[in-house]
Amino acid sequence: MDEKRRLHPEEVSIFVDEDGSITFSDLPADLAEVARAIEKEVCMIKREIEPVRMEDGCVVVLDQRLLPEREEHVRLTNAEDVAKAIKDMVVRGAPAIGITAAMGVAVEALKAKDDNEMEKLVMNACECLIRARPTAVNLRWAVERMKKVYEGAKGMGVARVKEILSREANLILEEDIAMNREIGRHGASLIPDGATVMTHCNAGALATGGYGTALGVIRGCMEAGKKIKVFACETRPYLQGARLTVWELLRDGIDVTLICDSAAGYLMSRGEISCVVVGADRIARNGDVANKIGTYTHAVLAHTHGIPFYVAAPSSTLDLTIEDGSKIPIEERAEEEITHFRGQKVAPEGTKARNPAFDVTPWQLVTAIITEKGVFRPKEGGFEF
Repeated sequence: MDEKRRLHPEEVSIFVDEDGSITFSDLPADLAEVARAIEKEVCMIKREIEPVRMEDGCVVVLDQRLLPEREEHVRLTNAEDVAKAIKDMVVRGAPAIGITAAMGVAVEALKAKDDNEMEKLVMNACECLIRARPTAVNLRWAVERMKKVYEGAKGMGVARVKEILSREANLILEEDIAMNREIGRHGASLIPDGATVMTHCNAGALATGGYGTALGVIRGCMEAGKKIKVFACETRPYLQGARLTVWELLRDGIDVTLICDSAAGYLMSRGEISCVVVGADRIARNGDVANKIGTYTHAVLAHTHGIPFYVAAPSSTLDLTIEDGSKIPIEERAEEEITHFRGQKVAPEGTKARNPAFDVTPWQLVTAIITEKGVFRPKEGGFEF
């Protein structure tokens, strides 16, 4: 036992040896459970890009504003700093935002000295974090999950509550990676060998726990032995495609070409794009999809040219409490993100700007939505999850 690290004792006794191999004790009779456990451990151990983690009582996030020039991590010690990091896009991407917020609740709880202080710290943290950004439903989902776990743990003693909340935050991270890998596996079945896939924004490891949704589908294709190419849209005004998606795919050795957002229609008209795969920040009950601004434009173009338009997202991105996309709040960000770039003015003084960060793609333009549960296709009145 001294040379082994134990993981997930509540599910099955799993040990990781020094060389990274996995061994089990008390194996369950259900071999499917063993397979799931193995996959979960492989995901966690081989996470090459770590957008967020908990370490020594801090939330440690990779500062995505500095990529691709520099890889620097920021250590956040309280929920207020975590919320600011989410607002300022130090960390971004709906699943990653949710994971970071959950960890923000956990690190805030670590400061509590007694039950009364724990109650105050956890509730204030939840309230602060939920307000950080409005569109990505994963944020509220993760915070509400942490709050529910806290309510169930109250009365067990401060030390035990701290342990439970920290474990839950890490579990949200591990579950996200496992869900992304399933999304990749399901999505890969839709992409033919030799395809050229267009993607928008960054829905990769940086936007999630470390694998990706839309880029998870691309990674799933590569793992299945398929040879594919990728067109990555630059994604104005924050250039998540140019700075982040291309950075990720180049690291993986995947054939990627950067294009201007406005070049998509031309390339589609020439038959150079086989399909479009994007992520999502919130999906309404009928299948309307909120995603990075520009997604709706690409969906219309894909529909016009008869090109499949796929959305990849974990079930935590589904918001079954709202009927359609008209109820999804759309974040409007600062004008300076358009009139300036990294502090440099690119528009005349006094320029007015509109900067909606997201748009909504109607379900009628979506060929399929890929979750960890499988591939969902629209029916007569929309999607049914």
